Amino acid sequence: MTPETAPSALPGRRPPLARELAFGLSLFALYAVAAAVPIGDRHAAAADHGRRIHDLERTLHIAAERPLNDWLAGHRTVAVAANYEYATVYVASTLWVLAWLYRRHPDRYRVARTSFALINVIGAVCFALWPVAPPRLVPDLGFVDTVLTHGTWGSWGSPVVDHADRLAAMPSLHVAWALWVSVELARLPVRRSLQAASLLHVFVTLYVIVATANHYVLDAAGAVAVVWFAYVVTDRDSDRRSRPVVPPEDAFFLAVESDRTPQHVGGLIFLDAPDGTPAREDVIAMLRGKLDELPRLGQRLSPASRLRRRRWVEHPLIDWDWHVHEAVLAESGDAGLNALVGALQSEPLPRDRPMWRMILVRGYAPDRAAVVFLMHHVVADGMGVITHVLRLLTPPDALPVAGAGPSATRRALGTLVGIAQLATESRQRTRLPASGTGERAFGTFRLPMPAVRGLARRHRVRVTDVVLCALAGGLRRVGPAAGGPEGGRALRVAVPLMTGGPEVPPEGNHTSAVMVDLPYGPMPEIERLRALAAATRRLRSGTRALASAFVMQRAARALPPVLHAAFARAVYGGRTFQAIATNLPGSNTPARLAGAPMSVAHPIVPTGPGAPLAVGALGWNGMLNMGISAEATLVADMDALCGAMRDVIEELGAAEAPEPQDGPEPPEAAAARSARRGRGPSVPG
Repeated sequence: MTPETAPSALPGRRPPLARELAFGLSLFALYAVAAAVPIGDRHAAAADHGRRIHDLERTLHIAAERPLNDWLAGHRTVAVAANYEYATVYVASTLWVLAWLYRRHPDRYRVARTSFALINVIGAVCFALWPVAPPRLVPDLGFVDTVLTHGTWGSWGSPVVDHADRLAAMPSLHVAWALWVSVELARLPVRRSLQAASLLHVFVTLYVIVATANHYVLDAAGAVAVVWFAYVVTDRDSDRRSRPVVPPEDAFFLAVESDRTPQHVGGLIFLDAPDGTPAREDVIAMLRGKLDELPRLGQRLSPASRLRRRRWVEHPLIDWDWHVHEAVLAESGDAGLNALVGALQSEPLPRDRPMWRMILVRGYAPDRAAVVFLMHHVVADGMGVITHVLRLLTPPDALPVAGAGPSATRRALGTLVGIAQLATESRQRTRLPASGTGERAFGTFRLPMPAVRGLARRHRVRVTDVVLCALAGGLRRVGPAAGGPEGGRALRVAVPLMTGGPEVPPEGNHTSAVMVDLPYGPMPEIERLRALAAATRRLRSGTRALASAFVMQRAARALPPVLHAAFARAVYGGRTFQAIATNLPGSNTPARLAGAPMSVAHPIVPTGPGAPLAVGALGWNGMLNMGISAEATLVADMDALCGAMRDVIEELGAAEAPEPQDGPEPPEAAAARSARRGRGPSVPG
C-alpha cells in the first residue's frame, strides 16, 4: 500500500495519536536545542538585538511599549491577570483547537498541524540564530518586569519556569499561536461568536505581550509574517495534493474524444421499486454524503494547456439540478429506455463541471424504476464506475481483491516481451463501416450466469471467450458486411485487462487493451468459439497487457500534453481496432441504492473513433448482463443484434463438448491459473 493510500492518509481517517504526540514533543525538544546554540555571549547579543529593535520602533514612531507598561505596572490586579493570560491562554486555546481538529476534522487537522509545526520551526530557528531579549530584560530601557514586581507565581519570568528560553522575543509565538487559532476557526464552519472571541484573543494577546514588556511591537509583526509564510507553504502543498495531476492514461480519453465520439462510461441500473422512486432529494442526499469518499464527484478539470497537464480542482458549487436529473420516457418499457440511453451516449459531458451525471428515469414500468449513471472515461474506467456504484450502495460493497500481481522482475521481463510482440503485430485487415455519426443505439439482454459458466467449462474456454464469440457471431448474422483485403475473415477487437494492484480504486483507468482477432467468416459457432479461444491465449499470457500498460502509464509521461494527445488520437480507434469488448466483475450481495432494492445493472461502454461497436458484460446477482452500444448506422435494429448474440450463446450451450484429452495440462490453462492467482493481468470470467 502506497503512502497515498495508507489507512492514515485516507479521507476522514485520523493519523495515529501516538505519532502525533511524539511529533508535538519533538517541537518542544527543538526549543531546547535552539536555546543551546552557542553564539558568543548569548545574553549580550540578545540584549543588543533588543536595543536595535527598540531603536527601530522609535524611528518608525511605533514604540508603544513604555506607556502601556507604565500603566499596567501601576495596577496590580490587572497586571497579575495579564501575567497569567500571557502564560496560559495561548497554550490552552492552541491545544484545544488541535484536539478538536483531530477529533472532528481529521482532514483539516493534517494541514493545520503542518502549518503549526512550521510556525514553531521557523521560530526556533530565529531564536537560535538571532536571539532577542525582551524589553523587561534590557535594564537600560527602563521597563518594569510585572511578574517579579507583583509576584505572579507560575507565570513566565517567575522562578517556577525560569528554565524556559528567555531570549526568544522575535517573533512572538504568543501572537503567532493566537493568530493560528483564529485562522483555523475562520476556515471552518463554526459559530461566529467563537470566531469573534478568537479574534478578540489575538488583540488581547497583542496588548498583553507589549504591556508586560515581554515583547516589542515588531515581535508581533514578525509573528504575523511567520504565520503568513507558514500558510503560504502549507496551503500550496495542500493545494497540490487537493489538485492531483490527471495522469496520461486518464487524459488519453480526453484527447480521443470528439463531438461524434463521446467517451463516458456508465451503467443502466434497475431497481425493484415503484415508478418515481427513489426520490431525487434522497439521491442527492446520498451523493452529498459520499463527496469526501468519492472526490471526483465534486471536482472538475483545470483549463487545458499545450505544455502543462490538467489537474483535478474542487468545483465551487455543484449544480445538482444538472447532475441529478429526472427524465420521463416518451415510450415506456425497454424501447423507450434504450432510446434514452442512446441519446445520453450521444452527448459529450461538458468539461466545466464534475464529469458525471445520474438520470432518474420515470415511466419505465409501474413496479420498476431505472437509473442511468454516467461518468467520463477521464474519471474512471468500467471497473472504476462499478467501484463508485458499490460505494454508493447500502450496505457498501467492494470488488473482490485480486492477487498481488507479478514481481518487479517478472513484470519487467513481461513488459520487454510484450513490447517486442506489439512491434511485430500485423495490421488489421478488416474494417466495419463507420459513418462517424455521433448518434448511438443501445440494447441489452441477460443470461443466467451459472448457465454461461457451465457452457464455458464444458468447452474449456472462459466467459470472456463466450462474450467475444457472441459479438462476432451475432454481428455476422445481422450486421453489415465487413470490408478489407481479407474479405472480413477476422475482426480485431480491443479487450481491456486489469493491470493495476490488487485493489481497484474508484478513480483512474487501471486497464490496458489487448488486441484480439476474432474469426468473422462464415462457420459453425462452436468452431468459431474454439478458434477464438486459441486466439485469446494472448489474454492469458499478460505480456502484451504489461507492455500496453507501460506505454500508457509510464512512457507517456515523457510526452508534453500536445504530443501525448496526438499519440492518443493516432493509436486509438478504427486504425487499430473495430470494436471494444469488456467483461466486468460485479456483485452478488443484495443492496439498496438510495433506499430502493437494486436488482440489475447493465454496463454502458463508449465506442472508439472509427470503431463503431462496444460490448460490455457484467456479472450481477447471478446474471450475465449485456450492454451493447453502436453507431446508429451500424445495424438497422439493435434488438436484432442483441437477439442474434443471445442465439449464438444458446447454440453454444446446446453444442456437444469436446472429448476430454489425456496428457499434460495445456500451456494456456496453466497461464489462466497463473492469472487467477494474481501472477498476471486479470481477466474476469
